[in-house]
Amino acid sequence: MQPIDLDAHWGDIRNQADLIVTREPALQPLIQETVLDRQSFAECLTYRLARKLVNHAASINVLHDVFIEAFSNEPIILTNIASDMIAVYERDPACPDALTPLLYFKGFQALVCYRVAHHLWNHDRQELALYLQSLISETFAVDIHPAAQIGCGILLDHATGFVAGETTVIESNVSILHEVTLGGTGKDRGDRHPKVRSGVLLGAGAKILGNVEIGECAKVGAGSVVLKDVPPHTSVAGVPAVIIGKASEVSPALGMCQNFEN
Repeated sequence: MQPIDLDAHWGDIRNQADLIVTREPALQPLIQETVLDRQSFAECLTYRLARKLVNHAASINVLHDVFIEAFSNEPIILTNIASDMIAVYERDPACPDALTPLLYFKGFQALVCYRVAHHLWNHDRQELALYLQSLISETFAVDIHPAAQIGCGILLDHATGFVAGETTVIESNVSILHEVTLGGTGKDRGDRHPKVRSGVLLGAGAKILGNVEIGECAKVGAGSVVLKDVPPHTSVAGVPAVIIGKASEVSPALGMCQNFEN
């Protein structure tokens, strides 16, 4: 991953916001309060997402403080979020710029909120992390356990129905479509969820169950059920999934091609 200059990234976001207001004056209130009135990238993220999550049981001030504290205490979170924004822009043809995911794409928004919950989990605030997880699930229809480990440069496309269990590991530069499940296979505790390596593409509705490894730059077809390890640079599909050939690209996650070549 190329280093990200957060100041430059924030400047680009503000420039895109100015262009949106010029093109569509009806969105001026949203853009003004979300971006143009904010003093930093962290404040912009916090303002937008705290208001998405708030309900009668959590005050906006409490959520605001939780987000700002996480971003201040662990600045790498902001770098990871910027990397996610760029990943969406580069891989999703429906995304015209890096600001759009923050404004409208719930997969990206859910991932930002997970990153805050993960920070809380790692700093002995498990109860609050689980509460934030429940708000994310209710708001975005995305259920990521705060203990799951997720790298940067992630595209969570559409996202509805995405589930990642407690011991899930997703490395950097992975693309995941909607209704993907990274789950367990029973009631045993311990390390029981999938490990998804860098460069992987997980097709819509894929179910990967158990402590199995999806090897680097592999591709899992839509609707597949994966119950055993997938070797690197291979394509699998079916119920249960079987190897159908080599992955057609060096990095399926970056190419986003849903077709298969034997």
